Amino acid sequence: MLIGDLSRRTGVRTHQLRYYEAQGLLKPLRRASGYREYTQDAVLTVLQIRKLLDAGLSTEDIAYLLPCVTGPEPELAPCGELIDTLRVRLSGLDEQIDTLTHSRRALHRYIEQTERRARESAPADA
Repeated sequence: MLIGDLSRRTGVRTHQLRYYEAQGLLKPLRRASGYREYTQDAVLTVLQIRKLLDAGLSTEDIAYLLPCVTGPEPELAPCGELIDTLRVRLSGLDEQIDTLTHSRRALHRYIEQTERRARESAPADA
């Protein structure tokens, strides 16, 4: 199937599919005309890529994990250093969440302090 067909079947734009190819996630054949030719398996691969991206994994992570991926959900087979890679990614997400939580608390404090000062300096109605 051509890239437009793959795009229609997966709902993923053609420029994204080209990006996945550039990242080594998709490996289409090339026709003599230069057009990309995808196998039926590419549909499943694209769906797996999208779900792994939704989980916060980078395309670099996915390239490493893709040989361990099966099924449309996808499921991960315990191969290589898969668990370590996932744990490192999870740790990074936990750190980002902690940082965002800290920032959120600080902003809440600034808002509360500013609103309190605004109330204190507002003229009293007579």
